[in-house]
Amino acid sequence: MNRIDELFKRKQESVLSIYFTAGFPELNDTTLLISGLEKAGADLVEIGFPFSDPVADGPVIQASSHQALENGMNLDILFEQLMSIKATSSIPKIMMGYFNTVYQYGVDRFISKCSTSGVDGVIIPDLPAEVYEREYRQSFEAAGIHVIFLVAPQTTPERAEYLQALTKGFLYRLSMSGTTGNAVVGEAQLVPGVDPSAHPKTDSMPVLIGFGIHDHATFEMACRHANGAIIGTAFIRHLSRKTEDRRQETEDKRREIAEICKGFIDNIRG
Repeated sequence: MNRIDELFKRKQESVLSIYFTAGFPELNDTTLLISGLEKAGADLVEIGFPFSDPVADGPVIQASSHQALENGMNLDILFEQLMSIKATSSIPKIMMGYFNTVYQYGVDRFISKCSTSGVDGVIIPDLPAEVYEREYRQSFEAAGIHVIFLVAPQTTPERAEYLQALTKGFLYRLSMSGTTGNAVVGEAQLVPGVDPSAHPKTDSMPVLIGFGIHDHATFEMACRHANGAIIGTAFIRHLSRKTEDRRQETEDKRREIAEICKGFIDNIRG
């Protein structure tokens, strides 16, 4: 069984997924962050592979993506990093990024590398669902790699049903339109459209809410409407601030990152 499915089989509430950009703050921090988040109590990790024009992302994630590229991160290096911890890390891992990078790398090659390096799922926001269904669905499913689609506030119930039918693992529900990093200001924003029943939390497909979830209050708010939530911008901002502060104090980067991850997740969990 895919580890994402295993997770939701044993846990249906307060699922916490943390996004970070591979190769940020430094090129070789990827495995340290995965280990730190896993030990700190994250349920899922979403590993962003950087792209030069991340149009769905706000300035914080854009900046981290730019820095990761400056550091030399690419898919070959990322897959090597994931391979190095495959035998020791059991947390479900999701790759998230843009289709241009995947297409240039080679879709079949990308799928094969995901499979061999311990990746459980992928999120490619700009891959049209119809193109995925027609050209790539069979290959991803044959490799056991879950493809996760996003449902926006303006998505019609009919379209949401179609996306849910294609999705494996969980449905990614956006709390708002726009880019990542905007703060949720009220509970009504977490329910797409004017009708709270338009995209309900169902037993047939777990739902995680993302965009704007940044602290304990917004995480708890999201968990009232879904199986859990995804946090990205707030973690990257925390990571940026803490690594800048702490690297003058310690040379033990593994311990440093583990403490940063634990402090953030403890605050989210409350």
